[in-house]
Amino acid sequence: MHSVKKGNQWHFGMKCHTGADAGSGFVHTVEATAANVHDVTIAARLLREDDKAVYGDSAYLGIEKREEIKSNPELSAIEYRINRRPGRFPRVSDNAIDWERYIENRKSAVRCKVEHPYRIVKNIFGFRKTVYRGLRKNLNRLHVLFASANLYMLARAGGSLCPA
Repeated sequence: MHSVKKGNQWHFGMKCHTGADAGSGFVHTVEATAANVHDVTIAARLLREDDKAVYGDSAYLGIEKREEIKSNPELSAIEYRINRRPGRFPRVSDNAIDWERYIENRKSAVRCKVEHPYRIVKNIFGFRKTVYRGLRKNLNRLHVLFASANLYMLARAGGSLCPA
């Protein structure tokens, strides 16, 4: 674990990175890093070879330029749909249709499916604060919690684990 300064306040802890399926919303990959590790450095481990398109927030800008993505032919064939930073939008007059903001809004609508398992893990299973026992133990706990969140979402959708 490590400390990081966000704004004018220091935070100690870790980050949880997840890869989720856009169709179902189920989490397929969970990674934990120290708080000072940037999101784009861990992104290659969250991707699968059968992914066709990847949605991410502005922390993942430039992912297609990274060496681990360019060197892997399966990962370089993926279409990356990363949101831009809000300050990078051009000014638009009041009567014009802002297509660029609309496109970014549609990207965010797909990307928000990743946030739903976090809500389940935090609110239903009570994982609000990390226990300072190290990354490996917290990662093990996160694996169990996100697997439980997947089962919870499956049960709520009326699905079953038995193939019919």
